[in-house]
Amino acid sequence: MKFEHLVEINDPMNPLIDTLTREQVWHGLVLRAEDPKMFIPHLDASEIVEREAGAFRRRLTFGELVIEDQVFLTPLQEVRYEVPAQGEIAASSLRMIIEAPTNAMLLVRFCYDDGTGEHADPANAMYDEFKKSAYEEADLDTVRILRKLASEGKLNTTLLN
Repeated sequence: MKFEHLVEINDPMNPLIDTLTREQVWHGLVLRAEDPKMFIPHLDASEIVEREAGAFRRRLTFGELVIEDQVFLTPLQEVRYEVPAQGEIAASSLRMIIEAPTNAMLLVRFCYDDGTGEHADPANAMYDEFKKSAYEEADLDTVRILRKLASEGKLNTTLLN
């Protein structure tokens, strides 16, 4: 299943939402990759096992399930997660792309590819719709957490990446 959606960060037509800078959003997305327990409540442990310029490998633990992935950073533009096939898990990816269609508008595009392709049968198609909904809610939660961290001044520091 491939799926993408946009989450609005800044909209000049909506004065009710606090404006975030591209840098704040970038720092928040990098923080989500480096310290995912802040964003994923059911994650038991995470460890960065290797770093190189513009990328790092992580080990994530969810109970008995351990997933290794790699995160690629394109500064101020994109955070990309690549999960290689492992055990019963198919290869998958997630891209978080910061977009600015106008000077005053800021969006994050979330692009998912779970490696399974599109399902035509009703049961799997319904499951895909459930996953899309869960992804959207998780991404909205990510932005809520970014807004909270920004309001506390925690996204104004320079991170390593």
